[in-house]
Amino acid sequence: MPPSNADFYAVLGVSSTATADEIKKQYRRLAKKYHPDSNKSDPKSAERFKEISEAYTILGDADKRKQYDDMRKYGSMGNFTDAWRNAGNAARRPSSPSGANTTGGGAGNPRFDDFDIGGLGGLGDLFGSVFGGRGKGSRSAERGQDVELTVEIPFRTAATGGKVPVELDLIEECPTCKGNGAAPGAQIKTCGECNGRGTISFGQGGFAVNRPCPACLGRGTIPSEKCASCGGAGQVRSRRKVNITVPSGAESGTRVRLKEQGSRGANGGATGDLIITFQVLGDRAWKRDGLDLILDVPINIAQATLGSKIQVKTLDGTRVALRIPGGTPSGKRFRVRAQGIEKEGKRGDLLVDVQITVPEKLSEEQEKLMREFAEAGGLKF
Repeated sequence: MPPSNADFYAVLGVSSTATADEIKKQYRRLAKKYHPDSNKSDPKSAERFKEISEAYTILGDADKRKQYDDMRKYGSMGNFTDAWRNAGNAARRPSSPSGANTTGGGAGNPRFDDFDIGGLGGLGDLFGSVFGGRGKGSRSAERGQDVELTVEIPFRTAATGGKVPVELDLIEECPTCKGNGAAPGAQIKTCGECNGRGTISFGQGGFAVNRPCPACLGRGTIPSEKCASCGGAGQVRSRRKVNITVPSGAESGTRVRLKEQGSRGANGGATGDLIITFQVLGDRAWKRDGLDLILDVPINIAQATLGSKIQVKTLDGTRVALRIPGGTPSGKRFRVRAQGIEKEGKRGDLLVDVQITVPEKLSEEQEKLMREFAEAGGLKF
């Protein structure tokens, strides 16, 4: 475990000015590297993994990180620990007639669950928020996790907008036990591991971090019989279908956020969001350049040589007339105004690239006429 004066930024190996995404990426990298399952032969990796997890618990939460940054203004974390201990000793409330600390933590490691920190003013608010509550039995509401998903969408849907169906795997409150983990009719008792707090403390010295109790899964209570539907977890995985609205002009990497469509929160917390990242599939006919659409249109040699008027189908299925002047070479590009992609009040053009096609096989009469044409024009063949 990290010492009481450990700097969580140093534990993760990031700067104090690192962005939330940088901290998240670094945590994932280190957690993968030091996860005990991947380093079974190295006992030190488990301790390192715990250090990393504790650091990310604070730095990965915007509010707790801000409060932690405020704490660092004390100077060294050692000075902060001393201040924290003094505040705790001044506010400690005996939890037994003898005045002994019966809630765990050990000598020199006071627990905020044993303190009445209400009289500490702003400092009490700061400590209580970071270290997990203001007293026994408090269970903080936890916001549900955001669900991030990459969805492949057809080219035409991305260009014109529309809806695509998506199936999600979500964590939902168990409908049988309503989230308490108990079988119908079971008795619910206070958890003996955490004395009903729902959290246990990890750390050394005065600087400790609360974690959900593994015995009661953070609820503070244990049923005499677990719910058969969820195994006592209070949550189950469910599969849900939703229709995602694709905005017109969406590109690969475009993200949309659907509020409260993610996983449900714990202890009455808010539901997380659903974050969709679009990946646009290619199309055999159409290409894209910004808001312009590009389409290859075949024309025959007579149309290219003599000139012609052709009909071109746009992306939405309408047809527009396009005049091909005589002597048009293969690859010539024509622009049809305002027939491209519409996005945020702007609309691109349709770019038509004509490609001259030649017949693979000629009849005797056609071949005779083609030779006469070549000879009359002095063309080599």
